This record gives sequence, structure tokens and C-alpha cells, in this order.
Amino acid sequence: MNHSKTILLDVQDKPSAINWVLLSFQHLFAMFGATILVPFLVGIDPAVALISSGVGTLAFLIVTKGQVPAYLGSSFAFIAPLIAAKAQGGPGAAMVGAFLAGLVYAIVSLFIKAIGYNWVMKLLPPIVVGPIIVVIGLSLANTAVTMAMNDPDGKYSTLHFSVAFVTLMITIISSVFFKSFLSLIPVLIGIIGGYLYSIAIGIVDFTKVLEAKWFQAPQMIIPFKDYTPTLTVEIVFLMVPVALVTLSEHIGHQMLLSQVINRDLIQKPGLASSIFGDGLATMVAALIGGPPNTTYGENIGVLAITRVFSVYVIAGAAVFAIFFGFIGKISALIQSIPTPVMGGVSILLFGIIASSGLRMMIDSQVNLGEKRNLIIASVILVIGIGGAIIHISDQFELHGMALAAIIGVLLNVILPNDEKKERLTNNTEDSVA
Repeated sequence: MNHSKTILLDVQDKPSAINWVLLSFQHLFAMFGATILVPFLVGIDPAVALISSGVGTLAFLIVTKGQVPAYLGSSFAFIAPLIAAKAQGGPGAAMVGAFLAGLVYAIVSLFIKAIGYNWVMKLLPPIVVGPIIVVIGLSLANTAVTMAMNDPDGKYSTLHFSVAFVTLMITIISSVFFKSFLSLIPVLIGIIGGYLYSIAIGIVDFTKVLEAKWFQAPQMIIPFKDYTPTLTVEIVFLMVPVALVTLSEHIGHQMLLSQVINRDLIQKPGLASSIFGDGLATMVAALIGGPPNTTYGENIGVLAITRVFSVYVIAGAAVFAIFFGFIGKISALIQSIPTPVMGGVSILLFGIIASSGLRMMIDSQVNLGEKRNLIIASVILVIGIGGAIIHISDQFELHGMALAAIIGVLLNVILPNDEKKERLTNNTEDSVA
């Protein structure tokens, strides 16, 4: 951390009313594009995702006693599992799975409070998490390209592909050439630019925007009202492995955030509190039909650049997210965004997700020259991207990312590292002698 930079607002500082509004809007804009993209991809009302991210963030701030300035938005890691769960049992099954993911966080937080967090790092080291993150990104590649190329009827369209290309170029230019805060919102800038281009070529339909009310409740999915919650083994294995991977991501974010704000968040309020808060946010989201929540890397970037660490600003962004979720015109405007716009943004985002898995292994100095590491990474990648399936019964299949994660964890536990191998070799030699 660069201590020479002045902190404008520390964690517990209260800004003036005008600054609170301006800074809260600024922080929300940084999270906005990514937060609405996930529900757009999985077929959930984006307005619900805004509300659930806002409510989830407030719940997280309460659990962590206002000591962790983190905004929680829609998690990209759960896109494929949510789509699979919806295909198998409808939106209700997806929400049961999302709730289960939050429950896993809560259970893990209890174990961490009792025995510490080192066991999580041993169970999910970079050689396991890195390839799984690559799988998460690349398994969505076909979805992004299909969204980018096709018209609403599912047929290839050069016109629609041009929308995706323009959106992608604007997003890349924003990310590479823009400075300061603008460099943190390339997704939002790309969506806006692609949307304006779509209007110019005449593929945007404003009918629903004109018909929408200014204030209206979004299409929430409520348990026992819209569906009867049913837990199946398949849903468990779809969500739990991904939740374990995002746990590792959460710990990494907390460590990085600690450096940025110069506070040891691992010790105070502690990982148990922050992980429980993250899990509670996801459970709350699932109860109203929103996607699982997660701490955002963009949030840390905003804090590092603006030097505004105030949890009151984070809470303000959450409040405005909830408010926007009930404005019908905004919800209709988001849903009027052409699919190729989101496809263009997704091409970059999903690629970045995959690349971040590679970066994790590089930063952690994972040695792929070691056979053990090479085997673990190779098996995870091929099983995950190839879509391998274990068919156990008509009601239960284990496939794709979930199967890759489980096998990766098992290989990491079973295969001996250099120290174990040397110890086993010495013991064998001793027994022979």
C-alpha cells in the first residue's frame, strides 16, 4: 500500500449529505454493469439483482459491524450452475441452490471461528482454485459468442454481431486508455456505448420502457409463493463446489482490501464475520429471487483510487441500488438492452475471469513443472471445459464445473507433494533396509 496517499474518508467517517449522495452514486456506478449482467445472462429480473445486492450489502455491513467497506454484487462464478439448476427444476431450484451456497458460507464461517482459516487454504490452494476459475470463464465462452452473433430468433446476424464488436471495442478502450475512476467502469461504459450504437442502427424497442410505471415492484421469486423449495442431491453438487471456490476468492479479497485500507480485516472483524456476512447476503438474495452475492474486486479498485473508505458511502450505494430496483422505467430500460451488447461485454469479462485463474497460479508461483501440479490442473481443465458427466441415476448427474472442482480437491488431498513424496520414499527405503 502507498501510505503517501491521503485518506479522504476513513472507514467510520461520515461525509456531508451532498458528498454522501455523490460518492454513493459513484461507487454504485462502478458495480452497476457487472451486477446487472449476471441476472441478464441467467434470466433473472435485473431489478431484483439490484435490490438483492443492496440488501445483501447492508446485511454484510451489519454483520461486520461497519468495519469492512465492501459492496456485494452478483457473482459470475454461479452463472453456469444457476442456468443448469433452472434447466433442471425451474427458477425455484436455482434459488434453492443459491440459498444453499449462502448456507455453506455460514457453516464454513463457524468452522473458521472455531479452528481458524488455514484449513480452507490447504483444501483450496491456488493449484486447485486457479484452474477452476479458468473453467468458470471458458465454460461460458460459447454463451458469450452466441449472444454476440445471433439475432432474437437465434440466427446469425452480421448487424447484431457489429453491435457486439462495437461494445467490445468501447469496453477495451475504456479499460486500457481511460484514467482514474473511468478506468474502473469499462463494463458500464461499454454497455452504454453499445446501447447507443444499437439505437442508432434501429434494433432497440422502447415500447416496454414507455409502458412501464415509474414505481413498481420487480418480478421477485418468493419461496412458498412462487415455488415450493425442494432440496435434491444434484442441486447440492451443482452449488457447493462453486461456493468453496468463491470462499477462496473472498479470502483473497479481504487480504487485498486490508492492504488498501491499512487495517487487518483478517483479525478484526475476522474472516468468520466477513464470510458469514457474505453468506447471509446470498441467502437474503435467494429469498427474493436474486443471484448469489460476492465481494467485488471493482470495489477494492474504487477504494484504492478515490481513497474514500467510508462504510457510509458503501451503505449509500446499497440504498440507491435498492431504490433503482423499484423504478420501473429503469428496470424496463435495462431489459431493453439488446442481447449482443451484453454478448460483447461478456466476451471480455469471461475471458478476464479465465485469465485471472492463470494469474492466480502465476502470482502464487505454482510450479507446473512438478508432475503433481500439472496433473491436477490438467484434469480440472479437461473435465470442466469438456463437460464430463457422471450419471448416477435419473434424478442425479454430476457434471462440468462441479465435477471438476470435486475431483480437483480430491486429487490435491490424495496426491503427495514433494515433502510427502520424500517422506514416503525415505520410509520405504528404511523398511527395505
